[in-house]
Amino acid sequence: MVILLYFYSHYLFASGAAHIGAMYTAFLSVLVACGAPPVVSAIVLGIFSNLMGCLTHYGIGSAPPFFSQKYVPLQTWWTLGFILSVFYIVSFLGIGSVWWPMVGLM
Repeated sequence: MVILLYFYSHYLFASGAAHIGAMYTAFLSVLVACGAPPVVSAIVLGIFSNLMGCLTHYGIGSAPPFFSQKYVPLQTWWTLGFILSVFYIVSFLGIGSVWWPMVGLM
């Protein structure tokens, strides 16, 4: 749940760097305090810090130029961003939770 809150709270930030700077350490501290493995928590937050850029037309530095040229309409961007976010979450938390113990991270 904490990971989902971290990921989707990006909708409230105008910059990836601002979001990561304001929330990464706090969310990592919460995850570790709740008993999550520290290394896995740091890796998951790091991965999701990169993937959340697809959510919005302002979510990452390269998005505004594409949006301003009208390559992708706003509704399409947000719809595809949400669909991709579900795919990312299922992939990294679903498959990752099986894979990480196999490689010794958990």
